[in-house]
Amino acid sequence: MRIRLAIALFAFSAAVQASSTLRVGSQVLTAGDSRERVVELLGKPTSKSHAHKSRSHGSRRGGVRVVDNHQAGEQWRYRRGDHVTVVTIVDGRVSEIEDNRL
Repeated sequence: MRIRLAIALFAFSAAVQASSTLRVGSQVLTAGDSRERVVELLGKPTSKSHAHKSRSHGSRRGGVRVVDNHQAGEQWRYRRGDHVTVVTIVDGRVSEIEDNRL
């Protein structure tokens, strides 16, 4: 039973990766980089979502996950080949990078 659980968790982790870095060609986007750096490396986002301050823990508003319950942020989505990349920006800086394989 434990082996099946371990295999299932490994398979899921390979499909979705949240990270603090993303390789874009020969350059790297890193948590803490500015929104201008994101546009420089990835271009204009496919879509943007604005997150509002959460009033209760673990809530979702507008389908956007709030990274920190004390700060508002926005998520920029990019379609890159067979990947969807979501860059979360808080106070003008990258706070999280999530890369999902389709």
